[in-house]
Amino acid sequence: MLKTVFSTLLSLIILMNYGNAIWIEAKAELAQLLIRHAWANSLHTGEPQKPWYWADTWPVARIRHPATETDLYVLEGSEGHALAFGPGRQVNSNLPGEGASIIGGHRDTHFEFLKEAQLKDELFIQGKDGLWMEYQIADMQIRDSEKQMLIIDQQSQNLYLITCYPFDALIPGGTLRYLVIATPTTVQI
Repeated sequence: MLKTVFSTLLSLIILMNYGNAIWIEAKAELAQLLIRHAWANSLHTGEPQKPWYWADTWPVARIRHPATETDLYVLEGSEGHALAFGPGRQVNSNLPGEGASIIGGHRDTHFEFLKEAQLKDELFIQGKDGLWMEYQIADMQIRDSEKQMLIIDQQSQNLYLITCYPFDALIPGGTLRYLVIATPTTVQI
């Protein structure tokens, strides 16, 4: 009798955990669909569109890295809620195409592609006007955020992509950051 009860409880716990994993994955997929729809509406209306009415962020750009087949929507803000759904633009930096732009993302989700990125790779950024801007990766650095300040050339049109480092760290946090600096090459329609 005790063995049957234990087996039943264990099976229920396993099913609940499996169901929770499916729920999280479904929410993530739905969020990306809503973000994509909000971006399309933003391009159509010229006004920022929230992906869901209680969202504290909205898409401000789209980034593509053809070498890794990455296609992401950049959200406004680099705080936890925005970063849960995509890379985020640091609010005190410019929008891509309007000056130096800083975009952060989690190393183990949206910015995982940076692990495979190479110098001279192309990056494409779609701005709020719908135009695609072409960038080329010019530099990649590992920095200690407690020992080295990030120097941004405010007069440039550079794109600064930042994530935690190392990519395969087992413990989150740490002070190391992976910095990718991309410079503009052309504007495409």
